[in-house]
Amino acid sequence: MLLQINPAHPEPRKIARVVDMLQKGGVIGYPTDTVYGLGCDLMSKQAIERLYQIKGMHRDKSLAFICPDLSDIARYAIVENDQYRVLKRCLPGPFCFILTATREVPKMVQTKQKTVGIRVPNNPVALAIARELGRPLISTTAAAPGEEALIDPWEISERFPGLEVVIDAGECGSVPTTVVDLSEGDIRIVREGAGPLELLG
Repeated sequence: MLLQINPAHPEPRKIARVVDMLQKGGVIGYPTDTVYGLGCDLMSKQAIERLYQIKGMHRDKSLAFICPDLSDIARYAIVENDQYRVLKRCLPGPFCFILTATREVPKMVQTKQKTVGIRVPNNPVALAIARELGRPLISTTAAAPGEEALIDPWEISERFPGLEVVIDAGECGSVPTTVVDLSEGDIRIVREGAGPLELLG
């Protein structure tokens, strides 16, 4: 099902409808500030399992998640002062930061190193969903393993028929996030993407 949502001013009634689906274990397609994402409620183990199935992704592939703002990150990741300064410069924006997970993070979305990827995208729709949900939204690129990211909501709904809803907020970009590992205390670029590297300092 496609659901049109205003990309700049998401309608609260429609956001509430999407969140209701997430709370019932639904998996959705939604826009970010880079590419479209597939996601579910971070705290629903059943929904996370379904997300892996729908995408056809191995369980050893890690999932990132979306927090509505910087203040939420400290609940799910250990953030030292130096790391916080980097996050403050770059977020909201097209970055995914790998940080050491706190006990709040379900084990199934942590890596073996007990790290987690966290995003605060500069996208009103994604942020409105996470805010209304009251906890992070899982984030993985709307692409089958080894394939290019899909940028058209209709194509996403055709490619992944198991999704409860795909939000149509127009086409997103085609360049994924820049992934940066801060978990060891230094800045390590894991994948160069849409995020400008000069912001990392």
